[in-house]
Amino acid sequence: MKKVLKGIAASDGIAIAKAYRLVDPDLSFSKQTITDVDGEVQKMQDAMDASKAELEIIKSKAKETLGEEEAEVFEAHITILSDPEMIGAINKEISDQKVNGEQALTDVTDQYISMFEAMTDNAYMQERAGDVRDVRKRVLSHLLGVELPNPALINRPVIVVSHDLTPSDTAQLDRKYVKGFITDIGGRTSHSAIMSRTLEIPAVVGSGDATKTINEDDVVIVNGLDGEALVDPTDEEIAKYEKKEQDYLKQKDEWEKLKTAETLSKDGVHHTIAANIGTPQDIQAVLDNGAEGIGLFRSEFLYMNSAELPTEDEQFEAYKSAVSKLDNKPVVVRTMDVGGDKKLPYLPLPAEMNPFMGYRAIRISLDRDDIFRTQLRALLRASNFGNLWIMFPMIATLDEFRAAKAIYNEERQKLIDAGQKVGDIKLGIMIEIPAAAVLADQFAKEVDFMSIGTNDLIGYSMAADRTNERVSYLYQPYNPAILRLIKHVVDSAHKEGKVAAMCGEMAGDQIAVPLLLGMGLDEFSMSATSILKTRLLFKELDSKKAAKLVEKALQAQTNDEVKNMVEEAMDSLK
Repeated sequence: MKKVLKGIAASDGIAIAKAYRLVDPDLSFSKQTITDVDGEVQKMQDAMDASKAELEIIKSKAKETLGEEEAEVFEAHITILSDPEMIGAINKEISDQKVNGEQALTDVTDQYISMFEAMTDNAYMQERAGDVRDVRKRVLSHLLGVELPNPALINRPVIVVSHDLTPSDTAQLDRKYVKGFITDIGGRTSHSAIMSRTLEIPAVVGSGDATKTINEDDVVIVNGLDGEALVDPTDEEIAKYEKKEQDYLKQKDEWEKLKTAETLSKDGVHHTIAANIGTPQDIQAVLDNGAEGIGLFRSEFLYMNSAELPTEDEQFEAYKSAVSKLDNKPVVVRTMDVGGDKKLPYLPLPAEMNPFMGYRAIRISLDRDDIFRTQLRALLRASNFGNLWIMFPMIATLDEFRAAKAIYNEERQKLIDAGQKVGDIKLGIMIEIPAAAVLADQFAKEVDFMSIGTNDLIGYSMAADRTNERVSYLYQPYNPAILRLIKHVVDSAHKEGKVAAMCGEMAGDQIAVPLLLGMGLDEFSMSATSILKTRLLFKELDSKKAAKLVEKALQAQTNDEVKNMVEEAMDSLK
């Protein structure tokens, strides 16, 4: 029976395929007394062998999609499954206590986990506790005959159905097979949504109950244009959406004609449209969509796609690859922005009541300057191969910027003293904390550029967690309070002759673009898939008329009032 799920349109496009539930199964069991010890030991060995075979496949796929470093995680899991001491202890538990394999596995691995977690003076060994947990979950799934989902094992066209997708989950999605996805939670600015646009995968997020409604292998249509999904559609509905998909692809072909065009408004004013990326692998989409640079390289994905802190050389190669391919167009690299919902298993962070407003981003970099210095050296070295800019995230005070710049200058001088050439790098900050936005006139005197991160700026200004569905109504990009902050940042940058950019999702928002054009924003950085349709919109808009619209919008009272104002004025702006 057909069901329609409503959610948030996170990534444009239409996808039709069978559902793949990326949901942890129930691995509960009860302790049992057994009589056939040999049979239970053999059952355990079969489960371990099956787990190893599965991990070999995952490791091979991880090598292809994520690289050698990430694949080492799975090699470590295979090693654990081959440990004769652990296997011997499990078999002894089965034999001596006459318990079922599930119980013996849990008892023995609990001891290993406790032992590793107790090694508080050795972070590397503490991390092994997580590896043991992962291995236990996989073996238990085979003992219980329950399939354990893994995005790396997907080998057929599917729609991924999940409660949420972590950044690392999303990074493993293979576009060849994953045609779209739908989640229970999330908003347009959640990381899963942002990554779906980067990967050009149609997505609907925040559906509420996709995992309760959609069964494995149900046929699902994901409508990323309108934010809905159809479950078990009729043949007529499938045909209708296939036509809609073809119409969308034709529209994309029209946008394609603007790939090499300059970004000009109707009255001839030039602005830069750049792309946001997560890894060097995303650069092809940047080039395919005619970006005029990279306005945000989220360097934290280099850390998240690694089993340990990436080395200076590993980072250097990634940054060099990015700047080399951009033909001297600017590449803005944001320094490591972890914390909040971006966690690193090998860099344990303190438990916090509100991690999004806690120890994260530049706060970690300044505290752990050994990590920060490694990243800055890699960036400095890569600057010789193109036009590289560096941006510090989560800056709240001038003191933080000055401290970060001082460390940068020290590492720069060390390289120069060692005979290393470094390029002419611009240093800037992300404006995402309201205090920095209000003080933008002072920051503009010291930075080379400012890039507005609207995803967090809106959340912090409205005191609304963007991952909390109950307050999602407060994500209001057109709220006059937000517009006034943005206008102040743009004006402050221009007063000092500095570049004012935006790398938040608002930069590609078709309602926001006329307002940002009217404010004189210099650079719009967005998901690569939004570039061409935004360039077309620019071509149709008159910047002088847009500036007059901004004056009215700044005097409005509500988000909806501004939205309606722009929609009503759109024809007259052209």
